[in-house]
Amino acid sequence: MTARNLTAPNLEKTPTSTGAAEGNLLELQEVRAAYGAISVLHGVDLAVAPGQVVALLGPNGAGKTTTLQVIAGNHPVASGRLVLGGRDVTGVDPRDLARSGVCLIPEGRGVFPNLTVRDNLLMMTFTGRSKAEIEEIAFSRFPILGKRANQVAGTMSGGEQQMLALARGLATDPAVLLLDELSMGLAPLVVGRLYDEVAQIAAQGVAVLVVEQFAASVLDTCHHAAVLVRGRVVRQGHPEDGIRNELAALYLGSST
Repeated sequence: MTARNLTAPNLEKTPTSTGAAEGNLLELQEVRAAYGAISVLHGVDLAVAPGQVVALLGPNGAGKTTTLQVIAGNHPVASGRLVLGGRDVTGVDPRDLARSGVCLIPEGRGVFPNLTVRDNLLMMTFTGRSKAEIEEIAFSRFPILGKRANQVAGTMSGGEQQMLALARGLATDPAVLLLDELSMGLAPLVVGRLYDEVAQIAAQGVAVLVVEQFAASVLDTCHHAAVLVRGRVVRQGHPEDGIRNELAALYLGSST
């Protein structure tokens, strides 16, 4: 699998002078979002390049999941810009964003627990790929899924279900992969294996944005980290540029 070139041919919006930094596949520029009268995001700037894993960290209620929902087109942008592949796609329908290579794997894994692994994968043939292609992607990336092919997904371990969710996402041939709380409820050893897979996916040219509340899960994998507190990015940079040691203060002591 290689990452698609996100040219967004079926988006109605045309390339504009967005001010996007050259090489970034995904950018949020001064993005604000709200739920009714309650503002949640207050001018978020964030960028992800092809082949890069970016971690979006922060305490509960910081606006991390809302950020992913904005990128996937599931939540409206109040102001600011969403830029994909150099195109301003602010307000574009989520189905068009998905067709253009944006894949969101939500918190809670998003598999069908009453269906077998094979039937979960079969449902992804709507992408235009054959059943054989999808199973080849899934079973070569996660061999355990091949052994569990006829098992009901809900009876598998949490880690195996997360592998299935990733496999379903990869069937869409994503250019941008959005992961929400990949580590939730999983043992550290399993989380480490999953993030090894995420690193390999990124190495194929996919831009990966990972939301995590528990930073230790992702800091050894990501190339860049941003800390979101009360809807604002209060710190970002390479994980080893002090962020790892500052997290407690940023989570608990920020006045922003």
